[in-house]
This record gives sequence, structure tokens and C-alpha cells, in this order.
Amino acid sequence: MFVSTAYAQTAAPAGGGGDMLVQFLPLILIFVVFYFLLIRPQQKKMKEHKAMLSAIRRGDRVVTGGGIIGVVTKVGSDDELTVEIAENVRVRCLRSTVNLVLAKTEPAGKSGGDAAPAATPEGEAKPADTPAAGGIGKLFGRK
Repeated sequence: MFVSTAYAQTAAPAGGGGDMLVQFLPLILIFVVFYFLLIRPQQKKMKEHKAMLSAIRRGDRVVTGGGIIGVVTKVGSDDELTVEIAENVRVRCLRSTVNLVLAKTEPAGKSGGDAAPAATPEGEAKPADTPAAGGIGKLFGRK
């Protein structure tokens, strides 16, 4: 006849555990790169932002999430602030909506009296020399 008999071949022995490691190595490397370039810096930034929010005091000049700039006049309960955005115009906002602290006041113990923001001759509050307070000034090369 014209049909030949086909015989099945035996399977090759399975490779050791090293073969699996070589297959997953690119995925592991991608995860490591994502961790150091994305996840870790984001966690650090969130930690700094949380510390900045917990350090807000009366007299600090802040920028809210909606872009409103004002001075904190009262620190209420856990997460409530009263911010004066214009003369005799005060709004209550959540502490978590504050994006940036532009100017920090000195602690009451250092000045010996009521904490108030230091003012320049133009009447603008001076930005403090803290990393969180440098925000917009850093973008334009100011210290």
C-alpha cells in the first residue's frame, strides 16, 4: 500500500526551573522598573503631601484644589479649614483640598506672640524656605 505507518515520538524531557525563570525575567524586570520610576516616587510624593497637610496652621497662605488662593484663618476639626480669600470673605474647605502651601508662618513659640505671616513692603507674604512652600517659585527658578 501507499500509506506508511506513522509512529509517535517520545516527548523531550522538560527543562529545569531555570527555563521558567528565563521566561518570567522580562516581566520581573518591567515590574522593577515600574516600581522605581513610578510607584516609589508617587508614594514619596503622597507622604510629603500628607505631612504638608497635617502641618497647616493659622496664617498659612494656601492654594486649594480649585485654584483659590487664601490665608488660613481657622483650623477647625480634623479636616476642616476656614480660608479667607478676600477681605471679609471666608470659606470653609476640607484640608484634603489644599494642593500647596505658598507661605508658612513661624511657630508661635519662636516669635513670642501670635503667629502672623511675614510681609514684604508690597504686602505680599514671603514664601518660606521649606520644600513644600517653594512650589510655583521653583518652576520659575526662584528660591
